Amino acid sequence: MSTTLSLFTRRDPFDNLMRSAFGPSAWPESVRTDFMPAAESHRDGDDVVVRLEVPGIDVASDVTVEVVQNRLVVRGERRDERDEQTEGRSIREIRYGQFERTFTLPSHVGADAVSASYDKGVLSIRVANVYAGTEPTRIAISEGPAGNELE
Repeated sequence: MSTTLSLFTRRDPFDNLMRSAFGPSAWPESVRTDFMPAAESHRDGDDVVVRLEVPGIDVASDVTVEVVQNRLVVRGERRDERDEQTEGRSIREIRYGQFERTFTLPSHVGADAVSASYDKGVLSIRVANVYAGTEPTRIAISEGPAGNELE
């Protein structure tokens, strides 16, 4: 009885789309990545909280969180610290490399509204007051013929 080991590698769909549309020469080496942290966001009152899974990364030295114009930009790198002299075959399912995630911010939000923290492999970024002033304001409807309110 023989056993076959198969590794399925998952790529970012956008990466595959760009490669097929423009070819490898149009995709600069500095932008290529095999690691893209999973992200989620949720509303917390008037704030939005963005969470990225970045286990195994030294966030103090390998991650930056910046506001560039009206975009929140998170860049980093998961480094492969293993010794390249390892003999024999190996199985690699952990992805390494540089990554960049970008989120558009409303025009009224500046860098002073952004704070970040890291705990147990999750980078949490809070953007304050994203939803402030976005609730609808109900307008009263008066009765009677239109146009009389200016008299």
